[in-house]
Amino acid sequence: MAASHSAPVARSLVAAWRDRVDRHPDGVAVTYFDGRLTARELEEQSDALAVAFAELGTDRGDRVGIHLQNIPQFVVALVALWKLGATALILNPMYRRAELRHLVDDAQAAGFICSDADRDEAGDALAGGSVRWIVTTSARAYQTRNDPRAFADPEQPTTSTDHDLVDLVEKHRGHRPPTIELSGDDIALLTYTSGTTGPPKGAMNTHANLLAVTSTYAAWIGLEPGDVVFAMAPLFHITGAVVNATVALLGDATVALAGRFHPEIALEAFVEHGVTTTIGSITAYHAMAAVPWAGAEHFATVKALYSGGAPIAPATVERFEERFGHYIHNVYGMTETSSAVIAVPLGSRAPVDPASGTLAIGMPLPGLVAHVVAPDGTAQRPLEQGELELSGPQVVPGYWHRPDATEATMPGGRLRTGDVAIMDADGWVYLVDRLKDQINVSGFKVWPREVEDALYEHPEVREAAVVGEPDDYRGESVVAYVSLRAGGEVTSESLVAHARERLAAYKVPRRVEIVDELPKTQTGKIRRNVLRERGGKP
Repeated sequence: MAASHSAPVARSLVAAWRDRVDRHPDGVAVTYFDGRLTARELEEQSDALAVAFAELGTDRGDRVGIHLQNIPQFVVALVALWKLGATALILNPMYRRAELRHLVDDAQAAGFICSDADRDEAGDALAGGSVRWIVTTSARAYQTRNDPRAFADPEQPTTSTDHDLVDLVEKHRGHRPPTIELSGDDIALLTYTSGTTGPPKGAMNTHANLLAVTSTYAAWIGLEPGDVVFAMAPLFHITGAVVNATVALLGDATVALAGRFHPEIALEAFVEHGVTTTIGSITAYHAMAAVPWAGAEHFATVKALYSGGAPIAPATVERFEERFGHYIHNVYGMTETSSAVIAVPLGSRAPVDPASGTLAIGMPLPGLVAHVVAPDGTAQRPLEQGELELSGPQVVPGYWHRPDATEATMPGGRLRTGDVAIMDADGWVYLVDRLKDQINVSGFKVWPREVEDALYEHPEVREAAVVGEPDDYRGESVVAYVSLRAGGEVTSESLVAHARERLAAYKVPRRVEIVDELPKTQTGKIRRNVLRERGGKP
């Protein structure tokens, strides 16, 4: 289904941001507990930080890792890097050791920004690599409330001997970086994803990609000047970076930050800041609904709620609406589409496919071309299953230094999503199944091989297979099935602990089942599909 709207004129995010500053310099751009930054203040601080980054040796085209939660420094650093023509490598702060080093090395990042508390571990992990400088910061900056639920440690961690971000801003306040002429082809974000196959690959999200998504999504949800977008999704995720933060920054709106997601803090922020819209995983909505004192009054200013990243059951939407008075609209996007590209129109209710009971993920946003294709690439007729294929200005030009993966996943610029879908005659899209083994945990992508490799490091493990199983709270849970070496004596709990030492928290198996043998094909390949179908009983 092709949209009739044309893509926005290619220009840079910096130009779009400065247009916003010129229009409403005193409008609030960022809130963080009791702290706030106007557009003018964010412009001045990002100018100063850009000058500081340049003095550290950051050049146009360099990659710089941002390894932070949802704090104002993330936004200041993002805009500062764009002003230098640099690329923000957004990194999950839960990444540890080898998994962090792998991504930073692959991107050949020149700099790295992290919290004071994470500096020592990150510094050790990155030593001897491409990173030339490290800047640290405290989550307690830019606010004075120090809510103990958000800041568990009573004392602020000691600032490292590296450069402190707030100090750099103060040192260079009043200075402006040289103006750099950017085009839509410049890379704004480097976001790593497992995609539809293989190990993590860096998707090159360009300025034009982000402008296409933010302009169409803002129009889709009816974003207006003065609106407040709560950053429910983490900014290190493509959803948080683009359709929580960037859409607000460019749309004369406010992005409300509250650190790492906490359901009670989020509900209070909705009231305090007058939140009008948000997008996040269904897990976050579940968590807010689990708060006993949560009620419709916490959503009194809301105009639009959207959820993406994990499937939503129709019953979940109904229960939430009954209690809080707001319908959760589905939205679909990928790292390779620079976030949201298919969504339920504001004010509409997603239909349910009668054959599968699946709730529609929405309709293509303007500029996106969506097809359901057969294995030979030909378009399927309405309600015929096939692979969802997408093209348009939202789709990235490729993967970082991976022309082979780019050609395999995006032949001719058409993104093969790896999702089995159907599309009805009215343009509603339904996801029916997943083509690949990738696991979706609360919107975070987990590649089974990563978890299996960690389990294989245990001396008692003979074979391991990891699958996703349906989870009402997370969308999917990571479950591992393991056979032991002869004479091996190890508990499931100790294997979970072993994985936790090596992986980000969301990748750690919720359960490890120890079995005698894993199901295999005649050629000896472990059959993950059988484990999913049989619940791990080979």
